[in-house]
Amino acid sequence: MWVGFNALVLVMLALDLGVFHRKAHEVSLKEAAGWSAVWVTLALLFNTLILVTAGRQPALEFLTGYLVEKSLAVDNIFVIAIIFSYFAVPSIYQHRVLFWGILGALVMRGAFIGLGAYALERWHWIIYVFGAILLFTGIKMAVRKDEEMDPENNVVVKMARRFLPLSEKYDGQKFWTVENGKRVATPLFLVLLLVEFTDLVFAVDSIPAIFAITKDPFIVYTSNVMAILGLRSMYFLLAGIVPKFVYLKYGLSLVLVFVGAKMLLLDVYKIPTVVSLAVIATLIGGSIALSLLRPPAADETVPSPLDPVDPSAPAPIH
Repeated sequence: MWVGFNALVLVMLALDLGVFHRKAHEVSLKEAAGWSAVWVTLALLFNTLILVTAGRQPALEFLTGYLVEKSLAVDNIFVIAIIFSYFAVPSIYQHRVLFWGILGALVMRGAFIGLGAYALERWHWIIYVFGAILLFTGIKMAVRKDEEMDPENNVVVKMARRFLPLSEKYDGQKFWTVENGKRVATPLFLVLLLVEFTDLVFAVDSIPAIFAITKDPFIVYTSNVMAILGLRSMYFLLAGIVPKFVYLKYGLSLVLVFVGAKMLLLDVYKIPTVVSLAVIATLIGGSIALSLLRPPAADETVPSPLDPVDPSAPAPIH
Protein backbone atom coordinates (compact mmCIF):
# COMPACT_ATOMS: atom_id res chain seq x y z
CA MET A 1 0.00 0.00 0.00
CA TRP A 2 2.85 2.40 0.82
CA VAL A 3 4.62 1.66 -2.48
CA GLY A 4 1.41 1.76 -4.51
CA PHE A 5 0.25 5.05 -3.01
CA ASN A 6 3.57 6.83 -3.54
CA ALA A 7 3.75 5.45 -7.09
CA LEU A 8 0.30 6.93 -7.77
CA VAL A 9 1.41 10.30 -6.39
CA LEU A 10 4.54 10.36 -8.54
CA VAL A 11 2.61 9.40 -11.68
CA MET A 12 0.00 12.12 -11.09
CA LEU A 13 2.67 14.75 -10.42
CA ALA A 14 4.55 13.72 -13.58
CA LEU A 15 1.35 13.98 -15.64
CA ASP A 16 0.49 17.32 -14.08
CA LEU A 17 3.82 19.04 -14.78
CA GLY A 18 5.10 17.03 -17.75
CA VAL A 19 1.90 16.76 -19.79
CA PHE A 20 -0.91 19.09 -18.75
CA HIS A 21 1.25 22.02 -17.60
CA ARG A 22 4.38 21.53 -19.68
CA LYS A 23 3.88 25.01 -21.11
CA ALA A 24 3.27 27.85 -18.67
CA HIS A 25 -0.25 29.23 -18.98
CA GLU A 26 -2.86 31.00 -16.93
CA VAL A 27 -5.09 28.48 -15.16
CA SER A 28 -8.73 29.20 -15.97
CA LEU A 29 -11.62 28.72 -13.56
CA LYS A 30 -12.89 25.83 -15.69
CA GLU A 31 -9.52 24.08 -15.62
CA ALA A 32 -9.17 24.62 -11.86
CA ALA A 33 -12.66 23.19 -11.27
CA GLY A 34 -11.84 20.17 -13.44
CA TRP A 35 -8.60 19.41 -11.62
CA SER A 36 -10.26 19.96 -8.24
CA ALA A 37 -12.87 17.37 -9.20
CA VAL A 38 -10.10 14.97 -10.28
CA TRP A 39 -8.21 15.26 -6.96
CA VAL A 40 -11.35 14.93 -4.84
CA THR A 41 -12.48 11.91 -6.89
CA LEU A 42 -9.07 10.26 -6.47
CA ALA A 43 -9.24 10.85 -2.71
CA LEU A 44 -12.72 9.31 -2.49
CA LEU A 45 -11.67 6.34 -4.63
CA PHE A 46 -8.66 5.79 -2.39
CA ASN A 47 -10.96 6.06 0.62
CA THR A 48 -13.15 3.35 -0.94
CA LEU A 49 -10.07 1.17 -1.42
CA ILE A 50 -9.24 1.57 2.28
CA LEU A 51 -12.83 0.66 3.15
CA VAL A 52 -12.66 -2.53 1.08
CA THR A 53 -9.18 -3.63 2.17
CA ALA A 54 -8.94 -2.37 5.77
CA GLY A 55 -12.49 -1.83 6.98
CA ARG A 56 -14.88 0.89 8.08
CA GLN A 57 -12.85 2.43 10.91
CA PRO A 58 -9.67 3.23 8.89
CA ALA A 59 -11.87 4.57 6.07
CA LEU A 60 -13.67 6.91 8.48
CA GLU A 61 -10.34 8.06 9.89
CA PHE A 62 -9.00 8.80 6.40
CA LEU A 63 -12.12 10.76 5.42
CA THR A 64 -12.08 12.78 8.65
CA GLY A 65 -8.36 13.54 8.34
CA TYR A 66 -8.81 14.52 4.70
CA LEU A 67 -11.66 16.89 5.58
CA VAL A 68 -9.64 18.52 8.39
CA GLU A 69 -6.60 19.06 6.16
CA LYS A 70 -8.71 20.33 3.26
CA SER A 71 -10.49 22.81 5.54
CA LEU A 72 -7.29 24.16 7.09
CA ALA A 73 -5.87 24.60 3.58
CA VAL A 74 -8.42 27.36 2.93
CA ASP A 75 -6.60 29.65 5.36
CA ASN A 76 -3.36 28.73 3.60
CA ILE A 77 -4.87 29.74 0.26
CA PHE A 78 -5.59 33.27 1.51
CA VAL A 79 -1.98 33.75 2.64
CA ILE A 80 -0.59 32.43 -0.66
CA ALA A 81 -2.86 34.82 -2.55
CA ILE A 82 -1.48 37.73 -0.54
CA ILE A 83 2.11 36.64 -1.35
CA PHE A 84 1.34 36.40 -5.07
CA SER A 85 -0.36 39.79 -5.05
CA TYR A 86 2.41 41.52 -3.07
CA PHE A 87 5.16 40.28 -5.39
CA ALA A 88 2.97 40.81 -8.48
CA VAL A 89 3.57 37.24 -9.66
CA PRO A 90 2.20 36.92 -13.21
CA SER A 91 -0.73 34.50 -13.20
CA ILE A 92 0.94 32.49 -15.95
CA TYR A 93 3.73 31.44 -13.54
CA GLN A 94 1.71 30.87 -10.38
CA HIS A 95 1.06 27.21 -11.10
CA ARG A 96 4.80 26.52 -11.34
CA VAL A 97 5.41 28.09 -7.93
CA LEU A 98 2.58 26.08 -6.39
CA PHE A 99 3.75 22.83 -8.01
CA TRP A 100 7.25 23.02 -6.58
CA GLY A 101 5.96 24.50 -3.35
CA ILE A 102 3.61 21.58 -2.82
CA LEU A 103 6.32 19.10 -3.81
CA GLY A 104 8.47 20.56 -1.04
CA ALA A 105 5.47 20.49 1.30
CA LEU A 106 5.02 16.76 0.66
CA VAL A 107 8.60 16.12 1.74
CA MET A 108 8.26 18.29 4.85
CA ARG A 109 4.90 16.79 5.81
CA GLY A 110 6.31 13.27 5.39
CA ALA A 111 9.20 14.10 7.72
CA PHE A 112 6.87 15.75 10.27
CA ILE A 113 4.48 12.80 10.22
CA GLY A 114 7.33 10.33 10.68
CA LEU A 115 8.68 12.29 13.66
CA GLY A 116 5.20 12.70 15.12
CA ALA A 117 4.38 8.99 14.83
CA TYR A 118 7.72 8.06 16.41
CA ALA A 119 7.23 10.53 19.27
CA LEU A 120 3.68 9.36 20.00
CA GLU A 121 4.74 5.72 20.02
CA ARG A 122 7.66 6.39 22.34
CA TRP A 123 6.24 9.07 24.63
CA HIS A 124 2.50 8.97 25.27
CA TRP A 125 2.50 12.40 26.95
CA ILE A 126 3.31 14.04 23.58
CA ILE A 127 -0.36 13.70 22.74
CA TYR A 128 -1.16 16.25 25.46
CA VAL A 129 1.38 18.65 23.95
CA PHE A 130 -0.30 18.27 20.55
CA GLY A 131 -3.69 18.82 22.15
CA ALA A 132 -2.54 21.96 23.96
CA ILE A 133 -1.03 23.35 20.73
CA LEU A 134 -4.31 22.84 18.87
CA LEU A 135 -6.37 24.31 21.70
CA PHE A 136 -4.15 27.41 21.89
CA THR A 137 -4.08 27.83 18.10
CA GLY A 138 -7.86 27.50 17.84
CA ILE A 139 -8.49 30.14 20.49
CA LYS A 140 -5.87 32.44 18.96
CA MET A 141 -7.45 32.08 15.51
CA ALA A 142 -10.88 33.04 16.88
CA VAL A 143 -9.75 36.19 18.70
CA ARG A 144 -7.16 37.52 16.26
CA LYS A 145 -8.04 40.46 14.06
CA ASP A 146 -7.85 40.20 10.28
CA GLU A 147 -4.63 42.08 9.77
CA GLU A 148 -2.95 42.45 6.42
CA MET A 149 0.07 40.21 6.04
CA ASP A 150 3.31 42.10 5.42
CA PRO A 151 5.72 39.87 3.44
CA GLU A 152 8.33 42.64 3.63
CA ASN A 153 8.87 41.94 7.34
CA ASN A 154 8.82 38.16 7.01
CA VAL A 155 11.89 36.45 8.44
CA VAL A 156 12.33 34.39 5.25
CA VAL A 157 12.43 37.52 3.08
CA LYS A 158 14.92 39.21 5.39
CA MET A 159 17.22 36.15 5.48
CA ALA A 160 17.02 35.66 1.72
CA ARG A 161 17.97 39.28 1.04
CA ARG A 162 20.85 38.99 3.44
CA PHE A 163 22.38 35.78 2.13
CA LEU A 164 21.15 35.38 -1.47
CA PRO A 165 22.04 37.41 -4.57
CA LEU A 166 18.63 38.59 -5.79
CA SER A 167 17.48 39.94 -9.11
CA GLU A 168 15.02 42.84 -9.20
CA LYS A 169 12.96 41.46 -12.08
CA TYR A 170 11.36 38.23 -13.24
CA ASP A 171 12.95 36.14 -15.96
CA GLY A 172 10.02 34.14 -17.26
CA GLN A 173 9.29 31.14 -15.03
CA LYS A 174 12.93 30.74 -13.96
CA PHE A 175 13.85 30.58 -10.29
CA TRP A 176 17.48 31.44 -11.07
CA THR A 177 18.99 33.56 -13.82
CA VAL A 178 22.29 35.16 -14.82
CA GLU A 179 22.90 38.90 -14.57
CA ASN A 180 26.24 40.48 -15.45
CA GLY A 181 27.83 37.04 -15.46
CA LYS A 182 26.57 36.29 -11.95
CA ARG A 183 23.99 33.66 -11.00
CA VAL A 184 21.15 35.28 -9.03
CA ALA A 185 17.75 34.25 -7.67
CA THR A 186 14.69 35.77 -9.29
CA PRO A 187 11.73 37.17 -7.31
CA LEU A 188 9.93 33.93 -8.25
CA PHE A 189 12.40 31.98 -6.09
CA LEU A 190 11.75 34.33 -3.18
CA VAL A 191 8.02 33.71 -3.59
CA LEU A 192 8.66 29.94 -3.59
CA LEU A 193 10.58 30.23 -0.31
CA LEU A 194 7.68 32.14 1.24
CA VAL A 195 5.13 29.56 0.05
CA GLU A 196 7.25 26.76 1.55
CA PHE A 197 7.58 28.65 4.83
CA THR A 198 3.82 29.25 4.90
CA ASP A 199 3.12 25.53 4.58
CA LEU A 200 5.66 24.82 7.30
CA VAL A 201 3.75 27.12 9.65
CA PHE A 202 0.38 25.58 8.78
CA ALA A 203 1.77 22.06 9.21
CA VAL A 204 2.24 22.81 12.91
CA ASP A 205 -1.57 22.92 13.18
CA SER A 206 -2.72 20.40 10.61
CA ILE A 207 -0.49 17.43 11.43
CA PRO A 208 -1.30 17.32 15.18
CA ALA A 209 -4.97 17.72 14.19
CA ILE A 210 -4.86 14.54 12.11
CA PHE A 211 -3.00 12.67 14.86
CA ALA A 212 -5.99 13.51 17.04
CA ILE A 213 -8.10 11.42 14.68
CA THR A 214 -5.79 8.45 14.16
CA LYS A 215 -2.30 7.33 15.12
CA ASP A 216 -1.95 5.11 12.05
CA PRO A 217 0.99 6.69 10.13
CA PHE A 218 -0.36 5.41 6.81
CA ILE A 219 -3.77 7.05 7.30
CA VAL A 220 -2.19 10.27 8.58
CA TYR A 221 0.23 10.40 5.64
CA THR A 222 -2.20 9.51 2.86
CA SER A 223 -5.01 11.81 4.03
CA ASN A 224 -2.50 14.67 4.33
CA VAL A 225 -0.96 14.05 0.92
CA MET A 226 -4.28 13.67 -0.89
CA ALA A 227 -5.48 16.98 0.55
CA ILE A 228 -2.23 18.78 -0.35
CA LEU A 229 -2.20 17.46 -3.93
CA GLY A 230 -5.47 19.27 -4.60
CA LEU A 231 -4.26 22.54 -3.08
CA ARG A 232 -3.07 24.04 -6.39
CA SER A 233 -6.36 23.63 -8.23
CA MET A 234 -8.20 24.62 -5.05
CA TYR A 235 -6.17 27.83 -4.95
CA PHE A 236 -7.11 28.85 -8.51
CA LEU A 237 -10.73 27.91 -7.82
CA LEU A 238 -11.18 29.66 -4.46
CA ALA A 239 -8.54 32.40 -4.10
CA GLY A 240 -10.87 35.11 -5.35
CA ILE A 241 -13.80 34.15 -3.12
CA VAL A 242 -12.08 32.99 0.09
CA PRO A 243 -12.27 36.54 1.58
CA LYS A 244 -16.07 36.27 1.33
CA PHE A 245 -16.08 33.36 3.83
CA VAL A 246 -15.81 35.79 6.73
CA TYR A 247 -17.05 33.31 9.35
CA LEU A 248 -14.89 30.43 8.17
CA LYS A 249 -12.06 31.30 10.55
CA TYR A 250 -14.45 30.78 13.47
CA GLY A 251 -15.45 27.40 12.09
CA LEU A 252 -11.78 26.44 11.69
CA SER A 253 -10.96 27.69 15.19
CA LEU A 254 -13.75 25.55 16.65
CA VAL A 255 -12.45 22.55 14.69
CA LEU A 256 -8.98 23.04 16.19
CA VAL A 257 -10.43 23.49 19.69
CA PHE A 258 -12.53 20.33 19.23
CA VAL A 259 -9.67 18.11 18.06
CA GLY A 260 -7.37 19.60 20.70
CA ALA A 261 -9.91 18.78 23.41
CA LYS A 262 -10.30 15.31 21.90
CA MET A 263 -6.57 14.70 22.34
CA LEU A 264 -6.54 16.04 25.90
CA LEU A 265 -9.49 13.81 26.85
CA LEU A 266 -8.16 10.71 25.10
CA ASP A 267 -7.37 8.81 28.32
CA VAL A 268 -10.69 9.84 29.87
CA TYR A 269 -13.12 9.38 26.96
CA LYS A 270 -12.41 8.47 23.36
CA ILE A 271 -14.75 10.35 21.01
CA PRO A 272 -15.87 8.01 18.18
CA THR A 273 -14.47 8.85 14.75
CA VAL A 274 -17.94 9.05 13.20
CA VAL A 275 -18.87 11.70 15.79
CA SER A 276 -15.67 13.63 15.02
CA LEU A 277 -16.46 13.53 11.30
CA ALA A 278 -20.00 14.81 11.89
CA VAL A 279 -18.83 17.63 14.20
CA ILE A 280 -16.06 18.78 11.86
CA ALA A 281 -18.28 18.68 8.76
CA THR A 282 -21.01 20.62 10.59
CA LEU A 283 -18.61 23.31 11.83
CA ILE A 284 -16.97 23.85 8.45
CA GLY A 285 -20.17 23.61 6.41
CA GLY A 286 -22.08 25.78 8.87
CA SER A 287 -19.48 28.56 8.87
CA ILE A 288 -19.39 28.63 5.05
CA ALA A 289 -23.18 28.61 4.80
CA LEU A 290 -23.45 31.41 7.36
CA SER A 291 -20.92 33.47 5.40
CA LEU A 292 -23.01 33.13 2.25
CA LEU A 293 -26.42 33.59 3.87
CA ARG A 294 -25.57 36.46 6.24
CA PRO A 295 -22.62 38.40 4.80
CA PRO A 296 -21.38 41.33 6.92
CA ALA A 297 -21.67 44.95 5.89
CA ALA A 298 -19.43 46.07 3.04
CA ASP A 299 -17.14 48.03 5.36
CA GLU A 300 -16.58 44.91 7.50
CA THR A 301 -15.49 42.55 4.74
CA VAL A 302 -11.88 41.59 4.20
CA PRO A 303 -10.45 43.05 0.95
CA SER A 304 -9.44 40.48 -1.63
CA PRO A 305 -5.69 39.89 -1.87
CA LEU A 306 -6.16 39.52 -5.62
CA ASP A 307 -6.95 43.18 -6.22
CA PRO A 308 -4.92 44.58 -9.15
CA VAL A 309 -1.42 45.69 -8.28
CA ASP A 310 -0.64 49.35 -8.78
CA PRO A 311 1.88 49.40 -11.65
CA SER A 312 3.35 52.64 -10.32
CA ALA A 313 4.16 51.08 -6.93
CA PRO A 314 7.85 50.32 -6.25
CA ALA A 315 8.95 46.76 -6.95
CA PRO A 316 8.78 44.73 -3.71
CA ILE A 317 12.13 43.10 -4.40
CA HIS A 318 13.98 46.38 -3.68
